[in-house]
Amino acid sequence: MDLRPLGTTGLTVSSVCAGGSGLGSMPAVFGYDVSAAQAIDVILRIFDSPITWIDTSNGYSDGESERRIGEAIRQYGGLPEGFLVATKVDARGSDYSGDRVRASVAESKERLGLDDLPLVYLHDPEFHDFDSMRDAVDTLMQLRADGEIGHVGLAGGNTTELARYLDLGGFEVLLVHNRWSLVDHSAAALHQRALSEETALVNAAIYGGGILANPHSTTKYGYRDAPPAVLRAVTAMDKACREHGLDLSTAALRHSVDNPNITGTVVGITKPARIEALITALEADLPQELVDRLDALLPDPQYWLDLK
Repeated sequence: MDLRPLGTTGLTVSSVCAGGSGLGSMPAVFGYDVSAAQAIDVILRIFDSPITWIDTSNGYSDGESERRIGEAIRQYGGLPEGFLVATKVDARGSDYSGDRVRASVAESKERLGLDDLPLVYLHDPEFHDFDSMRDAVDTLMQLRADGEIGHVGLAGGNTTELARYLDLGGFEVLLVHNRWSLVDHSAAALHQRALSEETALVNAAIYGGGILANPHSTTKYGYRDAPPAVLRAVTAMDKACREHGLDLSTAALRHSVDNPNITGTVVGITKPARIEALITALEADLPQELVDRLDALLPDPQYWLDLK
């Protein structure tokens, strides 16, 4: 698993980032429970793997993801050398004030048992009124200036809204979910803009909520019912991968990891076996013929989450 510079932050990270949302147990989102014991076991195994960072958030399972990561850090005797925990500030209900941002950072530090938060994202701002969010943004930037946190990122989904926040300046890392996958390239223009501004790119939800990992498990993409055109594309992509002796999840992972513009790809890990499966997928031979075929099957932009 190769290491890459995270934009201009001075941080170096592995090409795959362990996603921590499911580690807090979110059955309403993922359809299954994850016990605390299982989550901690997974995190401990991540610490001993080639993965060098984990992504979480103040709001995942009302802080349970952070609490479990913190307990794993305690059991491990501290973070492995060079390992990075990235978290996010979250609103409390409708409160996304500057005071709430400060409280969110303090809560994350306590749960994780860490005084140093090297990367903190502003999380899901698109669900709040843009004009009311300036205090939250300014506070996060001030926390960086004061040394309370390391670097500031922006994380969310809707690319139009995220572009408005990039206009404010100061964000060093951009994380977008569900908008750069085998069946959706909504983030293409936003990615190019971020690169032109030397903002590091992190790609999340590359399986679209599961359909590109297990195409027979769901008919949803990006937490909503997938259009028939997307379902047909997934079926055709799955068939193409099988003809080459590969599974669709491998192709979905490599679509992101093999993109030289994307520094890190966030992949949810809730079972120990997933770590070895990731390594196997990264080592797989992906024929250019298959890559070209999958590219040709990309649905028309009118079927992407952010309609073009």
